[in-house]
Amino acid sequence: MRQTIRAWFEAIETPFLEIIFEQRRGKRAALARSLLFGLSKVYQLVLAIHRFCIQARLLRDSTLGIQVIAIGNLTFGGTGKTPVVEKFARELQKQGRTVAILSRGYRSKPQPLSEVLLNKLLLREDTTPPRVVSDGKSLLLDSDTAGDEPYMLASNLKDVVVLVDKDRVKSGRYAIERFGCDTLLLDDGFQYWRLAGRRQDVVLIDCQQPFGNEHLAPRGTLREPPSHLARADVVFITKSDGNTEQLRERIARYNKTAGIIECIHAPLYFEDVFTGERRDLNFLRDKRAASLSGIAQPQSFEQSLVKLCRELVYSKSFADHHRFTQQEILNAINRSKKRQAEIIVTTQKDAVRFPKLDRRDLPIYFMRVEIKILSGAQDFDDCVRKICLR
Repeated sequence: MRQTIRAWFEAIETPFLEIIFEQRRGKRAALARSLLFGLSKVYQLVLAIHRFCIQARLLRDSTLGIQVIAIGNLTFGGTGKTPVVEKFARELQKQGRTVAILSRGYRSKPQPLSEVLLNKLLLREDTTPPRVVSDGKSLLLDSDTAGDEPYMLASNLKDVVVLVDKDRVKSGRYAIERFGCDTLLLDDGFQYWRLAGRRQDVVLIDCQQPFGNEHLAPRGTLREPPSHLARADVVFITKSDGNTEQLRERIARYNKTAGIIECIHAPLYFEDVFTGERRDLNFLRDKRAASLSGIAQPQSFEQSLVKLCRELVYSKSFADHHRFTQQEILNAINRSKKRQAEIIVTTQKDAVRFPKLDRRDLPIYFMRVEIKILSGAQDFDDCVRKICLR
């Protein structure tokens, strides 16, 4: 059932994006955009009411008495958030903080529906403990149960607790009581207002598509209006090309005090998906490569490969968070071979969703990346220092 629902969502995702980005023409597409625009106005009203209720203290929030750093986006997907969460976790851990990453576990294995409905019917508080992806010592769950991003973070980070639960107040308490954590990182937490207190809000903006198509969901990809950048303490401009003067001016219209950090996702090395063998970046220099991915905006990944390999002869992309089947990977191998590819390269986020293969006619590697700050390093250091000030 779960796989059927996931397949249905993926089947409608591509045509939906083609409609909202106006890649589909005709009367039906225009009518669909008109209906979506009307719904986006309703969504905007709901956001305004919700924000008013929070500011007027009509909605209850919680404080846990420790530092909370919420890292998120104004748009849906594609800003490269996971490596930024990883960078914060590493720096804070180096400064002696005991860090827990709290994720809602997007597209992880859900709680049984019968249990959810029973709790709601009986008005009963959900006391199920959060899923422990990592206890700071060992990786305890697979990517299907944890979700690909929490699993990836837990794989890359040592001495950092990673928990998955939609209720991040509950998982925050668990991190404090069970693991003695003194710093909480909310992965995708800019819209999570229930957890307040000593909080820093970090917002990521993709340099290539800063505000999507400028429309709120469902007519566009904006979760909130750009004016809500006023809540941000720090703004990360990701995938920066250095030509950000106009974007900086627009950010300043909404928020004059936030620190602005420009960064890129810099390739580190290549690692065999199945054997763990690592190769340096020169590994692709003389090779014809193919790319395989299931991320929100694969263009940046593919452009990185073009710079590193002899020639990118084939690329295949699926919907974001796509869980690959063995047959899909074998099909990609066969098509890559027909175009004389010598290697297939994917992302680390995709690699954690690969099944085991009966045969591998081509080697498959993922590209490991890290955040490299181009400008605003002092703002990043100041942010970390402020968090670590006891």
